[in-house]
Amino acid sequence: ARCQDVRLSGGSSPWEGRVEIFHGQWGTVCDDSWNIENARAVCRQLGRTAYASRSSAYFGYGGGPIWLDNIACSGTESRLGSCSHSGWGTHNCGHGEDAGVVCTDITLVNGSTWYEGRIEIHYNNAWGTICDDHFDIDDANVVCKQLGYPNALAYKHTASFGQGSGQIWMDNVQCSGSETRVYSCSASSWGTN
Repeated sequence: ARCQDVRLSGGSSPWEGRVEIFHGQWGTVCDDSWNIENARAVCRQLGRTAYASRSSAYFGYGGGPIWLDNIACSGTESRLGSCSHSGWGTHNCGHGEDAGVVCTDITLVNGSTWYEGRIEIHYNNAWGTICDDHFDIDDANVVCKQLGYPNALAYKHTASFGQGSGQIWMDNVQCSGSETRVYSCSASSWGTN
């Protein structure tokens, strides 16, 4: 069995917090060179999508060793430990520089890049999709904002990125475009389509 060796601590939800990594014991990651590409590797490892990177112990000071410093992810890694770094335990940091991330419970899958694909959302401990009934550019803009992008360039219908295999969680979504999360938009009841 392979157990998860990354966790988030100190956040207000399970999808945000100080990055802690296991290397014989739990420790933290220094925020030197910390950026959204590094956050993407962490969130991807946790089955999520990155929304933001945080620095300066934004989620509080950690304890234990500082395992990683000067991390440089390219944006394609599926695990934080696969990114370039100074070496395990090699750092020039204190816990006031603990790195953090904010992941989101929405992602894009089956696209040819990280910024396109079928919209999948995590609700009630399961991944599912959004039905394309009434889906338009305002709805796409909200999804993109929720994922940390400034806006949508386009939207597609009829399972352009393949059909999902889970529950259709949202249907008849109608956003004004000013919302920051698709869950704030008008829609049918969860799981009703």
